[in-house]
Amino acid sequence: MNMPVNMPVNMPVAPALSTRGPVLIVGTGLLGTSLALALSAARIEVQLADTSPTSLALARDMGAGRVRTSGDAEPRIVVVATPPDVTAGVVLRELDAHPGAVVTDVASVKDSVAAEVRAHGGDSARRYVGSHPMAGRERSGAVAADSDLFVGRPWVIVGEWADPDSVLRIRNLAVDVGATPVLMTAAEHDAAVAAVSHVPQLLSSLLAARLEELPESALALAGQGLRDTTRIAASDPRLWSAIIVGNAEPVAELLRAVRTDLDLLIEGIAPALLPSAPSERSFPGGADAIIPGAVGAITDVMSRGNTGRARIPGKHGGAPRRYAEVQVLVPDSAGELGRLFSDVGAAGVNIEDFSLEHSPGQRAGLAMLSVLPAAAQGLQEALGAQGWRVVVG
Repeated sequence: MNMPVNMPVNMPVAPALSTRGPVLIVGTGLLGTSLALALSAARIEVQLADTSPTSLALARDMGAGRVRTSGDAEPRIVVVATPPDVTAGVVLRELDAHPGAVVTDVASVKDSVAAEVRAHGGDSARRYVGSHPMAGRERSGAVAADSDLFVGRPWVIVGEWADPDSVLRIRNLAVDVGATPVLMTAAEHDAAVAAVSHVPQLLSSLLAARLEELPESALALAGQGLRDTTRIAASDPRLWSAIIVGNAEPVAELLRAVRTDLDLLIEGIAPALLPSAPSERSFPGGADAIIPGAVGAITDVMSRGNTGRARIPGKHGGAPRRYAEVQVLVPDSAGELGRLFSDVGAAGVNIEDFSLEHSPGQRAGLAMLSVLPAAAQGLQEALGAQGWRVVVG
């Protein structure tokens, strides 16, 4: 078989994209600019619009697309990426302005927007497909944008009243930026995100708020658990206020359930606060013999927490897999973490999950590498041979 002299051999073939431009993105914050960067990198024409000239100029200068002008070609898709409290109004405006386009939005609340579109009349409902990429960061704005933000993330598509072709167009958009489409109704979506996103945000913020007046000496004892549970408490209060208000009913229902759990927990442990409570030393049975209500209440909530945590899907979706954890001390100096990853790769082991615990003042952090159980022993030996201090047990 004759081949052209300059034809590269075994070159990866770029996947064919289904999305056709122009795509107009209205709103150049984190999600809008990230989507624009991903589409522009795939050489899909992107037009940008925003009421903020500063944000618009920043997105343009980052290479996200070009600012839309009155003489530009009509978009085939319009993506509204504005704050959730103004999303519905912008969606309606774009539906009227671009009668040949499918309009979607990326707001984290769907039912209220869909209701306003249906009430608008005409063919609006057929051309509107609500959507919500389950991706984000604590930081907001175009400056935090990332073209890979949606890769491997679920992208909810709500098209209960839309034409199938309109739904397909938005589904293809999600796939083309690396996301996984998930079809849901608006009500299903809002109830789901209340449980997996909105209430966790509030609970994280409530926990972090308890640290506001804590002495520095107490904060110095903080470990990775506190950092993990308060990480999202650094989110934008104005943005989240609009999100929570827009999804108030499902959020309030869940908060009431959490309040019930808290009341039961408080009632269970309250006997331990009574001055007349007997000392643990007086009972050979230990704590169970003293305050069985407290032990039962704590055990119940933690056991239910264990069960709920175990239901969170694993790395590749579906049921979570069980991994072995290899713990390694990493010196706090430049390049050490990179050297660890390099040595793990050289051992032929894939890291399924990773976390690093580094307490203030410590000269080394504890890296926790989650790997397949069959690879754990060999990895420990390989890292030990490279001079790493592997913590066993």
